[in-house]
Amino acid sequence: MAFCGAIGTEAQERIVLSIEKCREMALVHNEDLQRADNAVRQAEMDKAVAFSAYLPKFDGMVSGTYMLPDMDMMGMELQMRGMYMAGISLVQPLYAGGKIRAGNRLAEIGVGSAMENRRKTRMQVIADADKAYWNFIAVLWKVRMLKTYAEQMDTLCLQAEVGLSAGMGTENDLLRIQAKKSEIAYQLQKAANGANLCRLSLCNVLGCPLDMEVVPTDTTIVLSAPSRLTESIALRPELQLLRKQVEAAEQQVKSARADILPQIGLSAGYVYYGNVKLNGMMTDAQGLSQPFTQKFDDGIGLVMASVSIPIFHWGEGLKKVKRAKLDLKSSQLDLQKNERLLSIEVRQAVQNLTDGYSLVETARLGCTQADESFRVMNDRYLNGMCSLTDLLDARSQWQQAQSNLIEAQTQYKIFETEYLRVTGQLE
Repeated sequence: MAFCGAIGTEAQERIVLSIEKCREMALVHNEDLQRADNAVRQAEMDKAVAFSAYLPKFDGMVSGTYMLPDMDMMGMELQMRGMYMAGISLVQPLYAGGKIRAGNRLAEIGVGSAMENRRKTRMQVIADADKAYWNFIAVLWKVRMLKTYAEQMDTLCLQAEVGLSAGMGTENDLLRIQAKKSEIAYQLQKAANGANLCRLSLCNVLGCPLDMEVVPTDTTIVLSAPSRLTESIALRPELQLLRKQVEAAEQQVKSARADILPQIGLSAGYVYYGNVKLNGMMTDAQGLSQPFTQKFDDGIGLVMASVSIPIFHWGEGLKKVKRAKLDLKSSQLDLQKNERLLSIEVRQAVQNLTDGYSLVETARLGCTQADESFRVMNDRYLNGMCSLTDLLDARSQWQQAQSNLIEAQTQYKIFETEYLRVTGQLE
């Protein structure tokens, strides 16, 4: 079966499309895939943020104070009008009960999950593109086949008109042929409308303008018998996502347990202060009282180790651990359940592919038989050895056989893509 054209539309643009280019364009323009790419970058940023929890944190501080009135200190006045302070601090966690390690592991799992989700989205985009492309091809081929059928009926109608003029036919035969022509015209119009809808669907998948004319280059389909089919789901991104969900739940248990363990940290800092004045009276050598002012400008360094031990929080921490363990159990059950469902899906895809090839072979045999039947009946009709009914039946069988072959071939290509998707091999 070959096709070398496209449905006529009032398109402003024209694109010549192969299955490879169809996939490429779909991957470039798909919004879901772009969001999946963003999710990967976000997960990588979250991983970098989580790693920073291992590192010391530096903070700076600057403050100014203007306090009124002055403070009385044993007969002297402490004056802090325009006092300033500037300092720097460092905080280094030494032990957090494993919470930092669990947080980093969760971030790594998040990156892996985002990448698997992107791979899943890529395969789904490719599968959708293939389905839209081959459905469009199928309808175009049916349009061409119906046009050929219509031309055959035009020839037969002309022969009937000539035979009727020569007194060798009946008006009833001519009417039956004309009725068949009207039926074919109706089918052709429906097929043309279907082709336009399939073109719109394909343009949507490709991200093209909806009025674009699409001319496919895959004019023939070469099929080979399926071999070495696997039912393994090991490469399936959905399975990897479920496993990572279990891993994440395990880390959540560790994170919850860390909240009831001691926390050890080390902190250091240095603060410089200035413009602090102390005013008072002092007695000189002659015994006379003299006013004096002392100005303080100095710095203070501090190093401190701290240990925080949760003692009694009404069982809050233990309850959080139990809740996290229940979440883990739910994730394990989801994995167990969906492993079976994924295996069933793969087995169904293998069965569809195997049956699809058998249908193609059966359809090819039916086309060969229908071609021969049509040839024999056409010769017999021209020689007056069969009725018009027999000829029209042979032509209808030819049309149905051609339609069956078109559907079987294109559906097999869709089954082939789906098999690769459900086994995680569609890239």
